[in-house]
Amino acid sequence: MTSTDVEQEPSVAAELFGDRLELARAFTAHLADRGEQLGLIGPLEIPRLWSRHILNCALLAPLVLPGRVGDVGSGAGLPGLVLAIARPDVHFFLIEPMERRVDWLRAETAELGLQNVEVVRARAEDAKFSPWLDQVTARAVSALSKLIPLTVPLVRAGGQLLFLKGAGVSGEVESAARAIRKARLSHVEILELGEGVMPEVTRVFRATVD
Repeated sequence: MTSTDVEQEPSVAAELFGDRLELARAFTAHLADRGEQLGLIGPLEIPRLWSRHILNCALLAPLVLPGRVGDVGSGAGLPGLVLAIARPDVHFFLIEPMERRVDWLRAETAELGLQNVEVVRARAEDAKFSPWLDQVTARAVSALSKLIPLTVPLVRAGGQLLFLKGAGVSGEVESAARAIRKARLSHVEILELGEGVMPEVTRVFRATVD
């Protein structure tokens, strides 16, 4: 990888991260340097790392509830570490079962000096939290029909599910109708973020756990 391979930082990054921009730059550089080698991102992602990954996750930050937030299948730290950078007022639990990814998340948390992060090596269905979480996030983990039953047990009544999704999210919601009813979710909505600011809008599934 050469420096020319990495996408130039978009100007909107300063707006999204504010005084935390240097931390976001450091994390992006680490991911560009080591992410492909560690199997965290593919080689085609480096030239679009900022727009497709870092800023895509950062758009979620204003929707994060204050309190305790779990990021399921945190992987490379998308969105968990990005959100922890953008929202130092929130305590994040990065939930990831794979050892090499857990090692990466812990190393990055230490290297970036993030005091609001705990890395939990577990599958979502095996993770236990006391008290329950106020919110759960996820990105590129699985379809809503599978993701909802895995994550609802982690969240307190009145808490939220907040999932980054692709262009097919409307179809996922239809396919997950039974899971949504069974979980007794309310205020189910699809949000589109970043229109006019990013090359592609960011789609978010949000629902309240009753």
